[in-house]
Amino acid sequence: MIAYLDNSATTKVLDSVKDIMIKVMNEDFGNPSSLHLKGVDAEKYIKDAKENIAKILKVKEGEIFFTSGGTESNNMALIGFAMANKRAGNHIITSGIEHASILNTAKFLEEQGFRVSYIPVDKDGVIDMDKLKAEVCEDTILVSVMHVNNEIGSIQPIEEIVKVVKAKNSNVKVHVDAIQSFGKLTIQPKKIGVDMLSVSGHKIHGPKGSGFLYIAEGVKVKPILIGGGQEKGMRSGTQNVPAIAGLGVAAKENYSDFAGKQAKMIELKDYFIDRVSNIPNVKINSKKGMEGAPHIISVSFIGVRSEVMLHTLEEYDIFISAGSACSSNKKAHVSDTLKGIGLSNEELDSTVRFSLSYLSTKEEVDYCIDTIEKNIEMLRKYVRK
Repeated sequence: MIAYLDNSATTKVLDSVKDIMIKVMNEDFGNPSSLHLKGVDAEKYIKDAKENIAKILKVKEGEIFFTSGGTESNNMALIGFAMANKRAGNHIITSGIEHASILNTAKFLEEQGFRVSYIPVDKDGVIDMDKLKAEVCEDTILVSVMHVNNEIGSIQPIEEIVKVVKAKNSNVKVHVDAIQSFGKLTIQPKKIGVDMLSVSGHKIHGPKGSGFLYIAEGVKVKPILIGGGQEKGMRSGTQNVPAIAGLGVAAKENYSDFAGKQAKMIELKDYFIDRVSNIPNVKINSKKGMEGAPHIISVSFIGVRSEVMLHTLEEYDIFISAGSACSSNKKAHVSDTLKGIGLSNEELDSTVRFSLSYLSTKEEVDYCIDTIEKNIEMLRKYVRK
């Protein structure tokens, strides 16, 4: 049996996504900027995808801009906004547990002369609202916070964050990294006052290399890719029509019977947590139910190095993560998130992430837990020298 429990790293592409991508590549392969019928046919896929996504978010189609994925969307939001609004101020606020595509971009902006404040989180990974409020000042132009943390699944109170920030300085714009929440939670940017929002296609059973950035009408963002003026000048370069078409289908599918899909993931997550909690010397770093994301479970198996657990399970065709997939290749890197919630060095060294999708099954979970139970005592004999 194969148990794929690393869906926060990437997801399996849906058959419906694959089918539309093949159709675009084989039949409707025109350049969407071309004036002839092949170009018009290709452009229709882009319009359809924007329509699907706009309906989900309850925004205007013209506020959706396609990108190559989450990293580009986050870069466009932070760098593009900062460069377009630097005369209004040079202060940006984010949290200390953001994805690398935010934290490293923030460091880049510091090198360009911007001041960045990093707000700490509590033991559950939720931002300190008092410290956030204290940091907002006249010079603040942007607050960027992830909706769902990619390592422990903590959910930030976005609506409350927007209210606190804009009550103190109504000119501040709010960007949300929704890469781990889109398709798992409901978020309506206009309803709660979010100005920009990033999404990645391969986290929702769409293709890699696809994503989008929502930019509310009237928000000034300077393009970071200059060229032929595609995407209303915001993202030049011939659009990746097959990926965009696939992303549109994946988004629509994720929010079809959304309540049922979400409930399935929550039930499976809680079942996983209940079972793994019966193993001795285990610390659960994620919340059950809707207190945490429906799909992410962070577990510290005290006495077992995370890499040892990962590769042991891999031998049984069980696939998990030793942390964020985007940083797990950096062996010396210690998770900012896990440090931020106060894990001890022993716990930091022994934490792995399991992540579900609505395609995950109880059989996969049982196979994974049974395998851990069978091997855990043997694994605890391996101690770092």
